[in-house]
Amino acid sequence: MAKMNPDSPLDLDAMEQDLSDVEKALERLDNNSYWTDESTGAPIEPSYLAENPTARRNPTHS
Repeated sequence: MAKMNPDSPLDLDAMEQDLSDVEKALERLDNNSYWTDESTGAPIEPSYLAENPTARRNPTHS
């Protein structure tokens, strides 16, 4: 985990976007669509999701 620099301002917009992405990923898990590209319906490779757990599309369709 990276150490926070007390002199750096917090990027609240980025934090809100991260939280939103996690919430969407959790919703996709709940409705069994987590492993599916939301644009094409194609499967998303598990290795890609392991590296990018909030991914909603295959890397070639992002």
